[in-house]
Amino acid sequence: MSSTLIGVGVGPGDPELVTVKGVNALRGADVVVVPVMDTGERGRAEATVLHYVGAEKIVRVVFALNERTDRARREAAWDAAGERVAGLLREHAAVAFATIGDPNVYSTFTYLAQTVGALVPGTVVQTVPGITAMQDLAARSGAVLTEGTEPLTLVPVTAGSAVLEEALHGPGTVVAYKFGRQAAEVAEALRESGRLDDAVWGSALGLPEESVRPAGELDGAPLPYLSTLIAPAPVSYTILLSHETP
Repeated sequence: MSSTLIGVGVGPGDPELVTVKGVNALRGADVVVVPVMDTGERGRAEATVLHYVGAEKIVRVVFALNERTDRARREAAWDAAGERVAGLLREHAAVAFATIGDPNVYSTFTYLAQTVGALVPGTVVQTVPGITAMQDLAARSGAVLTEGTEPLTLVPVTAGSAVLEEALHGPGTVVAYKFGRQAAEVAEALRESGRLDDAVWGSALGLPEESVRPAGELDGAPLPYLSTLIAPAPVSYTILLSHETP
């Protein structure tokens, strides 16, 4: 009988934002895998999962998520993590993998599912959607993500600030993920595109150390890696749509 690997989105950090379906999937699985950095500290996904299942059900798997420079070391950690999860699937009927945000949006789960699929042919892969950081930041800041026929562009700043700059010169709202280490470049891109005054950023959403601030307060100092930015649609574009939309 085929085993099932379930990617469960557990939201950006606030345990109250895990969906009922997500909680049921975590509790219904035989084991729940949580990603851990090689430094060993408890990650956001694990902290959230512990609100709903006991520690005895959790399997911590090192993914070396903090490795940015040594590609060989990072790939070795990924291979080991894939083998570990594959072994769990050979032993259990249902294995859940908890990921912050949503398992289909810039998630570790995507790569894990591909790796495990090659190691354990026939594995059934399922996902349970989760609340994303941009949704949570919009709710906490009062920013509106989209209106009418406005487009929404989501950019990971890990792809380079040039990608963000291009998006900011386009229409609609722009959301930037993982921009903390390039906060100075992001602030300059917002200023140059005329979007600085209306933009907002946030980090550690739903946690005691939460920070939600106007982007105009960015001073170039590095921010937490998982910082999120919302730059609403330019006023001129919004006005244009209001005249065109019946």
